[in-house]
Amino acid sequence: MHSDVTLNYLSTPDGEKIAYKKTDGAGPVFIWCGGLKSDMEGGKAIHLHDWAIEQGQSYIRFDYFGHGVSSGEFRDGTVSRWSSDVVQVIDELAEGNVILVGSSMGGWASLLAALKRPDRVMGLLLIAPAPDFTQKLTWEDWTDEQRETLRRDSIVFVPSDYDEPYEYSRILMEDGKANQILDAPINFEGPVRILQGAADSVVPWEYSRRIVDVITSEDVEYTLVKNGDHSLSSPTDLERLVRAAKELSRKLS
Repeated sequence: MHSDVTLNYLSTPDGEKIAYKKTDGAGPVFIWCGGLKSDMEGGKAIHLHDWAIEQGQSYIRFDYFGHGVSSGEFRDGTVSRWSSDVVQVIDELAEGNVILVGSSMGGWASLLAALKRPDRVMGLLLIAPAPDFTQKLTWEDWTDEQRETLRRDSIVFVPSDYDEPYEYSRILMEDGKANQILDAPINFEGPVRILQGAADSVVPWEYSRRIVDVITSEDVEYTLVKNGDHSLSSPTDLERLVRAAKELSRKLS
């Protein structure tokens, strides 16, 4: 079903191209914000798009700068760059109210975008969200040798579950440090739904749970999936994702 959706490109102010797929329908508009190194052709992004098409719901998925079929090199990307991609998608592709669906790093990008567009972003659906991960998860976990490599070479290669390793550049790490949001209140008043695996080895559940304490919204639900991993992509997980999306859509329509 999703294969019929046309691939389009959005031009950024500095001449890069953001690839996206969009289906028009009723509001609010769901915007899929993927994780680090992932793209809009991932299982969750497509499953949710299929659901949106069935429901006649507006839906957009896209590739950040340096991801998927968008232009740019991954190593030149930063969290503020990727969150500005989300903001541009909201500004130029979405009409009316928006629900951001942020997975892992996309949870951080979504939260930053929601703070920049409080009049547009009405709800958040976060999957294993990882705000501040560059500093509080990655840097904290690194050996002295890895930290020294970053200082010396301005880049560190770390094995990933994808075809190539993660490239952690100095600009990514410095930008991440400057954009941390877990140490102060996150001013967002809309409904927030967080799905988290208890067996997640990438983003520990105790870590993502911190969002509940700092976000100002009173309407926050945190779902802990007993044997869930980081991807939360099993058939049951995908059903749970759709249920959460349906509930937010009803609430905000």
